[in-house]
Amino acid sequence: MYIGQIMRTDLVTVPPETTLVEARELIERHRIGHLLVVDGKGRLAGIVSDRDLRLNWASPATTLSVHELHYLLPKVELGAIMVDNVITVTPDTTIERAAHIMQTQVISSLPVMAAGRLVGIVTRTDVMGVLLQAIGMGGESRRLGVLVDDRIGRLAEVTAILRDQRTNIQSLFCWPVTGFPDISHLVIRVAASDGEQAIAALEAGGFKVLTRYERDLRPFLPRIPAAQPPVADHGPGKK
Repeated sequence: MYIGQIMRTDLVTVPPETTLVEARELIERHRIGHLLVVDGKGRLAGIVSDRDLRLNWASPATTLSVHELHYLLPKVELGAIMVDNVITVTPDTTIERAAHIMQTQVISSLPVMAAGRLVGIVTRTDVMGVLLQAIGMGGESRRLGVLVDDRIGRLAEVTAILRDQRTNIQSLFCWPVTGFPDISHLVIRVAASDGEQAIAALEAGGFKVLTRYERDLRPFLPRIPAAQPPVADHGPGKK
């Protein structure tokens, strides 16, 4: 899936001259977490989050009087506090790439640009929702874990067992197992009603199934056959 399929296009944009007070009112009224700051030509100039507003709002510990605060706050403009080195993506950016950018850059939103024009915004909440849907969360399902050695055909063996049992796979993903090189953890979701049948079939096929947290994964590791020594070729008539 791509960002263009989930981005929000009903954008709330403001000029850099918008004050903190005005920005706070907009965020509360529209129930959003970010304001996109655009210049006089409609070009993206920066971004301000609700967290930025809170951090720049007057602290209760300030020595200023209430009268002084009411005087100063309306004069602070977003142009002075906005993030202007904005990280952006395009509509054809994948969801997983956007998630990686947010994770590594420690940001919670990404403006979306197309041909130099601001066309949308995507937030961490949007991306998380799609990823949770992709792994089958939200419906009635059973989560099964299988540890496999990382080699060609292993995934096909697992899915073939479930196919032969006429068990539909709702979602499947995998990741490397920390501390065990060349071992992958397959996470399979099937309908809750198919769970016990799927477990029995996989175990009958030689796979140990994880259905809960296990501190020690060693009993669930696959049995990897030892490499057989090559057969010596003595040639015709040789022993």
